[in-house]
Amino acid sequence: MTTETIDHGTLSRLVEADVVSAAHVVGRDGGWALSVKYGVAERFLAAQRSGKVRLFRRLESVTSYLKDLGVDRFEVDASSFDAAASQTRKRPDRAAALKRAHKAAEHDAWFREQVQQALDDADKPGAVFIPHEEVMAELKAQLDALAARAGKGV
Repeated sequence: MTTETIDHGTLSRLVEADVVSAAHVVGRDGGWALSVKYGVAERFLAAQRSGKVRLFRRLESVTSYLKDLGVDRFEVDASSFDAAASQTRKRPDRAAALKRAHKAAEHDAWFREQVQQALDDADKPGAVFIPHEEVMAELKAQLDALAARAGKGV
């Protein structure tokens, strides 16, 4: 059975229109889910990226979220809440993303350092510049020599 969800933008507009009749914070394995009732429909808040039911790790977080929306009264059902599971819940997708971000930041810092070093070397009084045409002619000669060796089977 799939749980029907609602996104933050829609929930925000429903609260603004004053049509949300009830909000329930429901304890689950791994955190707290938010269910809202409007009209005859009742939906759980969806996570932004996955579209699955959003779980708040701490009750204080969902409380702040609701207060920021303008919902000051809600019910809490802690009958299925597992405090141990909410403390150990991992976000491997975020951990991997953070590792990639740190690696990218390290590479970016290294690259910027290399560029700055090259610019500093170019600004030195004894720097020698080789014209582009000369470099390309030397490269072409090297490629021709490789092609000749490859043609001879060497």
